[in-house]
Amino acid sequence: MTNRQRIIAIAGPTAVGKTALSIALAKALDGEIISCDSMQIYRGMDIGTAKPTKAEMAEVPHHMIDVADPADNYSCADYAKEASLILADILARGKTPIFCGGTGLYLESVLYEGAYSSPEADEALRQELWAKTAEENHAALMAVDPEAAAVIHPNNRKRVIRALEIYLVSGKTKTEWDKENTRGTLREGAEIYVLTSSDREALYKRIDTRVDLMLEAGLLDEVKNLALDPMTTAGQAIGYKELNNYFAGQATLDEALDKIKQASRNYAKRQLTWWERNRHAVKIDMATMTVDEALALILDGNLWTK
Repeated sequence: MTNRQRIIAIAGPTAVGKTALSIALAKALDGEIISCDSMQIYRGMDIGTAKPTKAEMAEVPHHMIDVADPADNYSCADYAKEASLILADILARGKTPIFCGGTGLYLESVLYEGAYSSPEADEALRQELWAKTAEENHAALMAVDPEAAAVIHPNNRKRVIRALEIYLVSGKTKTEWDKENTRGTLREGAEIYVLTSSDREALYKRIDTRVDLMLEAGLLDEVKNLALDPMTTAGQAIGYKELNNYFAGQATLDEALDKIKQASRNYAKRQLTWWERNRHAVKIDMATMTVDEALALILDGNLWTK
């Protein structure tokens, strides 16, 4: 390795082992962790988002956790602005920034210079869209951007309206904007390591086990006490949405848990697909090595050839 200042990112699907590796890296490199998880930014959503524990956060400094209320309309642009300031501060203090999380768009918005942009808000247009029903807006989004409509719940009116606004203001869909936002230049010193698993069945079993452990840790009470608005981004988070349906009498507990596990497995697949298209991402197969072995590879630096 050269003496350049490193910016390390540990990405990959849920339950693959990102937290343990990032903490080990931070200890070895005098580093600080910047979360890049779109749900760990919300206060109170602790168990269901698999936030690092208080003990883990006491071991090394963590940033971009608990920075917003669940009712906030927190966007990728908000994340890019705040995380970039934190990154600059860590570098200025001579520490090693270590990004950790599974939200690829959030991570790329910071690590790719000139990568993230989106149309400005049009308040008049938003008012027009808010006057329509949730069903009307979602149907309109499905007509112009079926990919975005497929992943945004019809009741999440804020996100549906924003996706429609992006298309109506710019003439390009949200899906097109998201793809273009990954075409910037990887910033100097950045290294992206994506944890994968060649044993998909083992990964899915870890995901299922994690859901069971969340339930034992008090997830039901957490969801009940938060009483999230289903029309917010936070209210659509995996685990919270399904259990809110359970509390509303729309599903049994077993049905809700099965849906959480299935949604989590599907999310893991999407996360892996996201990083397949990133030519800079160096993959580390956690099915074939321990955290200590992965740590040694990253510390050695020979994996990173850019």
